[in-house]
Amino acid sequence: MHRAAIGQPNEEPMGKRILITGGAGFLGSHLCDRFIKEGYEVIAMDNLITGDIRNIEHLLPLKEFEFYNHDVTKFIHIPGELHYILHFASPASPIDYLKIPIQTLKVGAMGTHNCLGLAKAKGARILVASTSEVYGDPLVHPQTEEYWGNVNPVGPRGVYDEAKRYMESITMAYHTFHDVETRIVRIFNTYGPRMRLNDGRALPAFIGQALRGEDMTVFGDGSQTRSFCYVDDLVEGIYRLLLSDYAMPVNIGNPVDILLKVFADEVLKLTGHNVTIVYKPLPVDDPKQRKPDITKARELLGWEPKVDRAEGLKITYDYFKSLPPEEWNRQPKEFESRK
Repeated sequence: MHRAAIGQPNEEPMGKRILITGGAGFLGSHLCDRFIKEGYEVIAMDNLITGDIRNIEHLLPLKEFEFYNHDVTKFIHIPGELHYILHFASPASPIDYLKIPIQTLKVGAMGTHNCLGLAKAKGARILVASTSEVYGDPLVHPQTEEYWGNVNPVGPRGVYDEAKRYMESITMAYHTFHDVETRIVRIFNTYGPRMRLNDGRALPAFIGQALRGEDMTVFGDGSQTRSFCYVDDLVEGIYRLLLSDYAMPVNIGNPVDILLKVFADEVLKLTGHNVTIVYKPLPVDDPKQRKPDITKARELLGWEPKVDRAEGLKITYDYFKSLPPEEWNRQPKEFESRK
């Protein structure tokens, strides 16, 4: 298989097939859009437990797009050739993985194992979606890829953190033992259209509360920091990493961080709503600072974010504002209790 020089997207012929698990989710659906645009045949796979078919409805009529409603923790069968796999299936917000902890662990463990087995069988290159959560509540700031993290394996967030840490371990094992071409992206906070207003993360929570005329909730004293990367920038970084020759983890995120209380003020001004910011106790193991060191992404991939926060926030707010009002009030999803 032709390999690109590091950081330079491949000049791939048409007809390359890519499987995107979690393809109906926030990030997965944007990745489907990007690879369709680049001329790939895209197979999206999602069991819709946290994804939404509406995110990919616009792609369903396309002959180069297929959708499989399937749980990746079960055996995966894809007929025909397959050149790439992006493994993005997983609950990704605390409000989800606290309600479905066992499924979260299974998709990181069994789901990743199934995807790696498929990559081995097909001779495909696989990129797995890891997360800044592998750093836990970091004692090093900003976080480099060499930092091993400060994670509580038995805390409420442990099901997600450890699922992703295991994902990285088994991915590297398939790379070293089976010679599978693997890539690992560590994704930092990302935002943009198609996020769920009720998914519990700071940005959609702030905007949802403002749209509903509710007080805006900041947890802790608001002194914790986050960095926010616009989704188009993230997708570009993932695209470059997939087509690079680098197998070790790479941080993709925005290196400009901000205090959450300042971020809440920014969102409040953007919305123009007259609501109050209220402070509530910090959840258990909530990280106090989170900011990527993106030196590797800059040097290896020629990548850094281009969309500034004010521009990205306006696009995202306009998207949420355009939704029907019943979406503003939709409650977080309830899940069946399944083993």
